[in-house]
Amino acid sequence: MGRSRRTIPEELLLLALDPTTGTTAQPQSLDLGLAGAQLVELALAGRIAPDGDRIAVVMARPTGDPTLDSALELLRRRGSPVRAVHWIGGPRLGLRQTYLTHLERCGMVHAVAGQMCGVLPTTRYQATETAISREIRARLDNAIRTGVPPDPRTAALAALAHAVGLGKHLYPGNEGRSSRSRLRDLIRHDPMGGLVAHAVMDVQNGVAVQPRRPQAAAAGAVRQPAARASAEPAGAPGQSRHGHGRMARVGAR
Repeated sequence: MGRSRRTIPEELLLLALDPTTGTTAQPQSLDLGLAGAQLVELALAGRIAPDGDRIAVVMARPTGDPTLDSALELLRRRGSPVRAVHWIGGPRLGLRQTYLTHLERCGMVHAVAGQMCGVLPTTRYQATETAISREIRARLDNAIRTGVPPDPRTAALAALAHAVGLGKHLYPGNEGRSSRSRLRDLIRHDPMGGLVAHAVMDVQNGVAVQPRRPQAAAAGAVRQPAARASAEPAGAPGQSRHGHGRMARVGAR
């Protein structure tokens, strides 16, 4: 896989970076989203494919992206298709920091050292290639504004952005309510993105142990991130309440 095109995990992380504070919005649910975004990217590269609510490796050849290839190898070692919720809900310690470090190496962000309460060292990340961030955001805005079905990459990015609760970060306040609703609806336009996004929300809602109902998946049912049943994503960072590994807060704070 050439590096001329940004991966969906990279784009999701750039969307989540707050240009003012240098922190990432929804940090804990974002960790789940990055694991899910890797699955979507591998599917777009033809390495994996959905098998019901499971993920199957269909081509084990490396992509050339070390982080994606590490995930692909772990999936290959499973030997049989793995449920998306189990994969996403597993421990992914350091994944966000890995992508932040990569973006810094590529010159898309730069690290700013600081202290919390004047004692604890912290690192914040500021976007340096703001044109790239604007282009990513413009793709989402265009899909929301026009209602035209987006390309699979944009549809998957929108699905993941909704799933991790970035709607209120991207489209805040009452004036952003309709945009948040349309962002949620874009989940219907990419089957793999929809499967992964639903899995991310299932993990946050603590229902990862329950098999998904096939009819709900076929109907393209839209779920809500975190534990709220309203039409809006939760404002607080989503947290997994199931028995799989809890995401550690790493990287940007």
